[in-house]
Amino acid sequence: MISTITCLRLSHTLRPLLFIFFLICSGCSRDGDTNVVDFSHTVQVARPGERPSSDRYLKVAVGAMISPKETTVYYRQILDYISSHTGKESELIQRKTYDQINELFGQGEIDLAFICSGPYATSKDKYGFELLATPQVKGSHFYHSYLIVNKDSPFHRLEDLRGRVFAFTDPESNTGKLVPTYWLALAGEKPETFFGKTIYTYSHDNSIMAVAKGLVDGAAIDGLIWEYYDSKNPSLTSQTRIIRKSDPYGIPPIVAHRDADPELKDRIRQFLLSMHEDPEGQKILGELMIDRFIEPREEWYQTIRNMKQNVASLMYDPHAVSKP
Repeated sequence: MISTITCLRLSHTLRPLLFIFFLICSGCSRDGDTNVVDFSHTVQVARPGERPSSDRYLKVAVGAMISPKETTVYYRQILDYISSHTGKESELIQRKTYDQINELFGQGEIDLAFICSGPYATSKDKYGFELLATPQVKGSHFYHSYLIVNKDSPFHRLEDLRGRVFAFTDPESNTGKLVPTYWLALAGEKPETFFGKTIYTYSHDNSIMAVAKGLVDGAAIDGLIWEYYDSKNPSLTSQTRIIRKSDPYGIPPIVAHRDADPELKDRIRQFLLSMHEDPEGQKILGELMIDRFIEPREEWYQTIRNMKQNVASLMYDPHAVSKP
Protein backbone atom coordinates (compact mmCIF):
# COMPACT_ATOMS: atom_id res chain seq x y z
CA MET A 1 0.00 0.00 0.00
CA ILE A 2 2.82 2.31 -0.83
CA SER A 3 2.92 5.13 -3.40
CA THR A 4 4.82 5.22 -6.68
CA ILE A 5 7.88 3.67 -5.17
CA THR A 6 10.47 2.76 -7.75
CA CYS A 7 13.05 0.04 -7.66
CA LEU A 8 15.82 0.70 -5.14
CA ARG A 9 18.83 1.92 -7.07
CA LEU A 10 22.17 0.21 -6.56
CA SER A 11 23.74 3.45 -5.39
CA HIS A 12 20.99 3.80 -2.80
CA THR A 13 21.42 0.31 -1.39
CA LEU A 14 25.19 -0.32 -1.46
CA ARG A 15 25.99 1.58 1.70
CA PRO A 16 23.37 -0.06 3.94
CA LEU A 17 24.10 -3.49 2.46
CA LEU A 18 27.82 -3.19 3.08
CA PHE A 19 27.18 -1.80 6.53
CA ILE A 20 24.94 -4.65 7.63
CA PHE A 21 27.36 -7.18 6.09
CA PHE A 22 30.19 -5.63 8.09
CA LEU A 23 28.18 -5.79 11.29
CA ILE A 24 27.12 -9.39 10.81
CA CYS A 25 30.62 -10.56 9.89
CA SER A 26 32.71 -8.61 12.37
CA GLY A 27 30.71 -6.48 14.76
CA CYS A 28 28.29 -8.91 16.39
CA SER A 29 28.82 -10.57 19.72
CA ARG A 30 28.31 -14.26 20.29
CA ASP A 31 25.91 -14.05 23.20
CA GLY A 32 22.74 -13.26 21.25
CA ASP A 33 22.88 -9.51 21.90
CA THR A 34 20.80 -7.30 19.66
CA ASN A 35 22.72 -5.13 17.23
CA VAL A 36 21.32 -1.91 15.86
CA VAL A 37 21.74 -1.33 12.13
CA ASP A 38 21.26 2.24 10.95
CA PHE A 39 20.16 1.91 7.33
CA SER A 40 19.17 5.50 6.89
CA HIS A 41 19.69 9.12 7.74
CA THR A 42 17.32 10.96 9.99
CA VAL A 43 15.38 13.82 8.44
CA GLN A 44 15.67 16.74 10.80
CA VAL A 45 12.68 18.62 12.16
CA ALA A 46 12.87 22.29 12.91
CA ARG A 47 13.79 22.90 16.55
CA PRO A 48 12.00 25.39 18.79
CA GLY A 49 13.27 28.87 18.01
CA GLU A 50 14.50 28.02 14.53
CA ARG A 51 11.34 29.37 12.96
CA PRO A 52 8.54 31.53 14.35
CA SER A 53 5.45 29.48 15.10
CA SER A 54 2.73 30.02 12.53
CA ASP A 55 -0.78 28.82 11.89
CA ARG A 56 0.33 28.38 8.27
CA TYR A 57 2.14 25.15 9.10
CA LEU A 58 0.77 21.68 9.74
CA LYS A 59 3.51 19.46 11.13
CA VAL A 60 2.93 15.91 9.98
CA ALA A 61 5.04 13.03 11.26
CA VAL A 62 5.54 9.65 9.67
CA GLY A 63 6.73 6.67 11.68
CA ALA A 64 9.72 4.86 10.18
CA MET A 65 7.70 2.06 8.59
CA ILE A 66 9.58 2.53 5.34
CA SER A 67 12.95 4.16 4.69
CA PRO A 68 13.15 7.99 4.49
CA LYS A 69 13.51 8.23 0.71
CA GLU A 70 10.56 5.90 0.12
CA THR A 71 8.53 7.65 2.83
CA THR A 72 8.85 10.97 1.01
CA VAL A 73 7.56 9.43 -2.22
CA TYR A 74 4.83 7.51 -0.43
CA TYR A 75 3.38 10.28 1.72
CA ARG A 76 4.04 13.44 -0.31
CA GLN A 77 0.84 13.15 -2.31
CA ILE A 78 -1.34 12.75 0.77
CA LEU A 79 0.42 15.63 2.52
CA ASP A 80 -0.14 17.86 -0.51
CA TYR A 81 -3.78 16.80 -0.53
CA ILE A 82 -4.13 17.68 3.16
CA SER A 83 -2.50 21.06 2.53
CA SER A 84 -4.91 21.85 -0.28
CA HIS A 85 -7.88 21.19 2.01
CA THR A 86 -6.61 22.92 5.14
CA GLY A 87 -4.85 25.91 3.62
CA LYS A 88 -1.81 25.02 5.70
CA GLU A 89 1.65 24.15 4.44
CA SER A 90 2.48 20.56 5.41
CA GLU A 91 5.87 19.99 6.96
CA LEU A 92 7.03 16.36 6.79
CA ILE A 93 8.79 15.21 9.94
CA GLN A 94 10.78 12.00 10.09
CA ARG A 95 12.88 10.27 12.72
CA LYS A 96 14.74 6.98 12.72
CA THR A 97 12.64 5.28 15.40
CA TYR A 98 8.98 5.13 16.35
CA ASP A 99 9.86 6.22 19.89
CA GLN A 100 11.45 9.45 18.67
CA ILE A 101 8.28 10.34 16.78
CA ASN A 102 6.16 9.45 19.80
CA GLU A 103 8.19 11.72 22.06
CA LEU A 104 7.86 14.67 19.68
CA PHE A 105 4.15 14.03 19.46
CA GLY A 106 3.80 13.98 23.25
CA GLN A 107 5.71 17.27 23.48
CA GLY A 108 3.24 18.98 21.14
CA GLU A 109 5.79 19.27 18.32
CA ILE A 110 3.53 17.37 15.90
CA ASP A 111 -0.03 18.05 14.74
CA LEU A 112 -0.80 14.92 12.73
CA ALA A 113 0.91 11.54 12.43
CA PHE A 114 0.89 8.32 10.46
CA ILE A 115 1.94 5.84 13.12
CA CYS A 116 2.37 2.11 13.60
CA SER A 117 -0.47 0.22 15.26
CA GLY A 118 1.83 -0.93 18.07
CA PRO A 119 2.64 2.52 19.50
CA TYR A 120 -0.98 3.58 19.12
CA ALA A 121 -2.36 0.53 20.91
CA THR A 122 0.11 0.51 23.78
CA SER A 123 0.93 4.23 24.23
CA LYS A 124 -2.31 6.01 23.33
CA ASP A 125 -2.77 7.72 26.69
CA LYS A 126 0.92 8.45 27.26
CA TYR A 127 1.35 10.47 24.06
CA GLY A 128 -2.19 11.76 23.54
CA PHE A 129 -2.99 9.93 20.30
CA GLU A 130 -6.52 10.43 18.97
CA LEU A 131 -7.77 8.32 16.06
CA LEU A 132 -8.77 10.22 12.93
CA ALA A 133 -8.90 7.67 10.12
CA THR A 134 -7.74 4.20 9.14
CA PRO A 135 -6.93 2.94 5.62
CA GLN A 136 -9.08 0.22 4.14
CA VAL A 137 -7.07 -2.08 1.87
CA LYS A 138 -8.66 -4.78 -0.29
CA GLY A 139 -11.90 -4.35 1.62
CA SER A 140 -10.27 -4.85 5.04
CA HIS A 141 -9.15 -2.62 7.90
CA PHE A 142 -6.85 -5.36 9.22
CA TYR A 143 -3.29 -6.33 8.35
CA HIS A 144 -0.86 -9.10 9.28
CA SER A 145 2.74 -9.70 10.20
CA TYR A 146 4.63 -11.85 7.70
CA LEU A 147 7.53 -14.03 8.74
CA ILE A 148 9.80 -14.17 5.69
CA VAL A 149 12.95 -16.04 4.69
CA ASN A 150 15.03 -16.15 1.54
CA LYS A 151 13.34 -18.18 -1.19
CA ASP A 152 16.37 -20.49 -1.51
CA SER A 153 16.74 -21.11 2.22
CA PRO A 154 15.89 -24.42 3.90
CA PHE A 155 13.69 -22.73 6.53
CA HIS A 156 9.97 -23.50 6.69
CA ARG A 157 9.01 -22.76 10.31
CA LEU A 158 9.94 -20.24 12.96
CA GLU A 159 11.59 -23.10 14.85
CA ASP A 160 14.01 -23.54 11.96
CA LEU A 161 15.47 -20.10 12.66
CA ARG A 162 16.91 -21.09 16.04
CA GLY A 163 20.47 -19.79 16.30
CA ARG A 164 20.13 -17.78 13.08
CA VAL A 165 20.40 -14.07 12.25
CA PHE A 166 17.02 -12.32 12.48
CA ALA A 167 15.90 -8.80 11.57
CA PHE A 168 13.40 -6.79 13.59
CA THR A 169 12.20 -3.45 12.24
CA ASP A 170 11.80 -1.25 15.34
CA PRO A 171 11.60 -1.98 19.08
CA GLU A 172 8.05 -0.56 19.16
CA SER A 173 6.81 -2.18 15.94
CA ASN A 174 3.79 -4.46 16.15
CA THR A 175 4.38 -6.60 13.06
CA GLY A 176 8.15 -6.18 13.09
CA LYS A 177 8.89 -6.92 16.77
CA LEU A 178 5.92 -7.63 19.05
CA VAL A 179 4.33 -10.38 16.95
CA PRO A 180 7.46 -12.56 16.54
CA THR A 181 8.31 -11.99 20.21
CA TYR A 182 4.82 -13.20 21.10
CA TRP A 183 5.21 -16.30 18.93
CA LEU A 184 8.44 -17.14 20.72
CA ALA A 185 6.94 -16.43 24.15
CA LEU A 186 4.16 -18.94 23.45
CA ALA A 187 6.90 -21.53 22.91
CA GLY A 188 8.70 -20.53 26.10
CA GLU A 189 11.46 -18.74 24.19
CA LYS A 190 12.96 -15.24 24.11
CA PRO A 191 14.50 -13.51 21.05
CA GLU A 192 17.82 -12.89 22.79
CA THR A 193 18.34 -16.60 23.50
CA PHE A 194 16.47 -18.18 20.57
CA PHE A 195 18.21 -16.31 17.74
CA GLY A 196 21.96 -16.30 17.28
CA LYS A 197 21.99 -12.61 16.43
CA THR A 198 19.30 -9.95 15.99
CA ILE A 199 19.43 -6.55 14.31
CA TYR A 200 17.08 -3.60 13.84
CA THR A 201 16.65 -2.32 10.29
CA TYR A 202 14.27 0.56 11.19
CA SER A 203 12.02 0.03 8.18
CA HIS A 204 10.09 -2.85 6.65
CA ASP A 205 11.51 -2.36 3.16
CA ASN A 206 15.02 -2.62 4.58
CA SER A 207 14.06 -5.87 6.30
CA ILE A 208 12.71 -7.26 3.03
CA MET A 209 15.93 -6.23 1.31
CA ALA A 210 18.11 -7.85 3.99
CA VAL A 211 16.28 -11.17 3.60
CA ALA A 212 16.24 -10.98 -0.20
CA LYS A 213 20.01 -10.36 -0.29
CA GLY A 214 20.70 -13.15 2.19
CA LEU A 215 22.13 -10.76 4.78
CA VAL A 216 19.82 -12.14 7.47
CA ASP A 217 18.09 -15.50 7.70
CA GLY A 218 14.63 -14.19 8.53
CA ALA A 219 12.55 -11.13 9.36
CA ALA A 220 9.07 -10.17 10.52
CA ILE A 221 7.52 -7.42 8.43
CA ASP A 222 4.30 -5.52 7.72
CA GLY A 223 2.30 -7.66 5.30
CA LEU A 224 0.82 -4.60 3.56
CA ILE A 225 4.27 -3.36 2.62
CA TRP A 226 5.34 -6.78 1.36
CA GLU A 227 2.14 -7.02 -0.71
CA TYR A 228 2.69 -3.57 -2.19
CA TYR A 229 6.21 -4.34 -3.33
CA ASP A 230 5.13 -7.74 -4.60
CA SER A 231 2.44 -6.08 -6.73
CA LYS A 232 4.29 -2.98 -7.92
CA ASN A 233 7.91 -4.08 -8.11
CA PRO A 234 8.62 -7.66 -7.02
CA SER A 235 12.39 -7.57 -7.56
CA LEU A 236 12.94 -8.01 -3.80
CA THR A 237 9.84 -9.89 -2.66
CA SER A 238 10.38 -12.51 -5.37
CA GLN A 239 13.59 -13.42 -3.55
CA THR A 240 11.69 -14.05 -0.31
CA ARG A 241 9.22 -16.63 0.92
CA ILE A 242 6.44 -16.18 3.50
CA ILE A 243 6.50 -19.02 6.03
CA ARG A 244 3.98 -17.66 8.55
CA LYS A 245 1.22 -15.05 8.77
CA SER A 246 -0.09 -13.61 12.01
CA ASP A 247 -3.62 -13.09 13.21
CA PRO A 248 -5.23 -9.86 11.90
CA TYR A 249 -4.60 -6.52 13.64
CA GLY A 250 -5.98 -3.03 13.08
CA ILE A 251 -4.18 -1.24 10.22
CA PRO A 252 -1.80 1.60 11.26
CA PRO A 253 -3.96 4.71 11.75
CA ILE A 254 -3.72 8.43 11.19
CA VAL A 255 -3.81 10.26 14.53
CA ALA A 256 -3.97 13.80 15.86
CA HIS A 257 -3.14 15.05 19.33
CA ARG A 258 -6.11 14.92 21.70
CA ASP A 259 -5.53 18.58 22.66
CA ALA A 260 -5.31 19.85 19.07
CA ASP A 261 -7.88 22.27 17.64
CA PRO A 262 -11.16 20.27 17.51
CA GLU A 263 -12.38 22.12 14.44
CA LEU A 264 -9.19 21.43 12.50
CA LYS A 265 -9.26 17.75 13.51
CA ASP A 266 -12.84 17.43 12.37
CA ARG A 267 -12.06 19.05 9.01
CA ILE A 268 -9.12 16.72 8.40
CA ARG A 269 -11.17 13.71 9.46
CA GLN A 270 -14.05 14.57 7.17
CA PHE A 271 -12.05 15.16 3.99
CA LEU A 272 -9.98 12.02 4.59
CA LEU A 273 -13.14 9.96 4.99
CA SER A 274 -14.54 11.41 1.75
CA MET A 275 -11.25 11.37 -0.16
CA HIS A 276 -12.33 8.40 -2.31
CA GLU A 277 -15.28 10.42 -3.63
CA ASP A 278 -13.01 13.12 -5.08
CA PRO A 279 -11.35 12.29 -8.46
CA GLU A 280 -7.99 13.66 -7.33
CA GLY A 281 -8.21 11.87 -3.99
CA GLN A 282 -9.33 8.65 -5.64
CA LYS A 283 -6.30 8.73 -7.94
CA ILE A 284 -3.91 9.19 -5.01
CA LEU A 285 -5.54 6.37 -3.07
CA GLY A 286 -5.38 4.10 -6.10
CA GLU A 287 -1.64 4.62 -6.44
CA LEU A 288 -1.25 3.81 -2.76
CA MET A 289 -3.36 0.65 -3.11
CA ILE A 290 -5.82 2.03 -0.54
CA ASP A 291 -9.55 1.63 -1.13
CA ARG A 292 -10.52 4.52 1.10
CA PHE A 293 -10.11 5.92 4.61
CA ILE A 294 -12.72 4.80 7.13
CA GLU A 295 -13.82 5.73 10.64
CA PRO A 296 -11.59 3.75 13.03
CA ARG A 297 -12.79 1.79 16.04
CA GLU A 298 -10.86 1.43 19.26
CA GLU A 299 -11.53 -2.31 19.52
CA TRP A 300 -9.54 -3.00 16.35
CA TYR A 301 -6.36 -2.35 18.36
CA GLN A 302 -7.27 -4.19 21.55
CA THR A 303 -5.75 -7.48 20.37
CA ILE A 304 -2.34 -5.76 20.21
CA ARG A 305 -2.70 -4.61 23.81
CA ASN A 306 -3.66 -8.11 24.86
CA MET A 307 -0.70 -9.57 23.02
CA LYS A 308 1.76 -7.23 24.72
CA GLN A 309 0.29 -8.09 28.12
CA ASN A 310 0.59 -11.77 27.32
CA VAL A 311 4.25 -11.39 26.35
CA ALA A 312 4.96 -9.75 29.70
CA SER A 313 3.06 -12.48 31.55
CA LEU A 314 4.76 -15.31 29.69
CA MET A 315 8.19 -14.02 30.69
CA TYR A 316 7.28 -15.00 34.25
CA ASP A 317 4.77 -17.81 33.77
CA PRO A 318 4.82 -19.81 30.48
CA HIS A 319 1.21 -20.90 31.11
CA ALA A 320 -0.19 -17.42 31.77
CA VAL A 321 -1.70 -16.49 28.43
CA SER A 322 -5.10 -15.34 27.30
CA LYS A 323 -6.57 -14.98 23.81
CA PRO A 324 -4.82 -11.99 22.11
